[in-house]
Amino acid sequence: MAIKKLKPTTPGRRGASFEDFSDSTSKTPEESLIVIRKKHAGRNAQGKITVRHQGGGVKRYLRLVDFKRDKYGVPGVVKTIEYDPSRGPRLALVNYKDGEKRYMIVPVGLTVGMEVASSREAIEPKVGNAMPLEFIPVGLPVHNVELEPGQGGRLARGAGNALFIMSVDKKYAQLKLPSGEIRLVKKECLGTVGQVGNIDRRHVTLGKAGRSRYLGRRPTVRGTAMNPNDHPHGGGEGNQSIGLKHPKTKWGKNAYGVKTRSGKKQSNKLIITRRNGKKL
Repeated sequence: MAIKKLKPTTPGRRGASFEDFSDSTSKTPEESLIVIRKKHAGRNAQGKITVRHQGGGVKRYLRLVDFKRDKYGVPGVVKTIEYDPSRGPRLALVNYKDGEKRYMIVPVGLTVGMEVASSREAIEPKVGNAMPLEFIPVGLPVHNVELEPGQGGRLARGAGNALFIMSVDKKYAQLKLPSGEIRLVKKECLGTVGQVGNIDRRHVTLGKAGRSRYLGRRPTVRGTAMNPNDHPHGGGEGNQSIGLKHPKTKWGKNAYGVKTRSGKKQSNKLIITRRNGKKL
């Protein structure tokens, strides 16, 4: 995929860039694998805002993606590669030999007509194939990796992401995450060979506020621009400091640099090195 820039005919187009969608082969999704994406505008069942800066956005279909890759022993052929407005990577529609159709994330190098498979045993480690981490050669990039066997992929699902297998021991595989974190995952967990496609997506610039609203993002207002009854940083004459020793959230809790991970979390023992290079 390449990034497309347009002539600066308006201020909004001057700094904007777009995906060219040259890697998509179909514009029509599979009807049996789509649902209408519900909108909640960041509100709970009582109508109260629990997540700020959400709301609006264009109406979309949500493609149902097979993150479990549990069609063991049944090969499939990639029929189409499609753009999904709700996700960063492209999706491949796979036709399996038993007649079932499923969507999967498109890794770099996967094209229409290629065959993919998943297995609990060792199979050829080619792009798009899924198998337990213990059978994937060390050093290969993998994506859509499970945290627990049979749970479905949780790690490295975004555009351009990949994990790298550093070693495999008796019980665990040692992985290096895109964030730089090094952690252990059970070697029976499934992973898909390859790096997630659409790598250039990170270079897309919106160019204007309206494109953020299309994505369902509402404006973010600085706390210093609010009144003191709306935010701990609010109030004061002109451009003043927040007047606090530490920055606060809207609800008065410490922000910026505060550790939020629980020290009692069970998975702490599986993390060898945090993303900042420090050990737990």
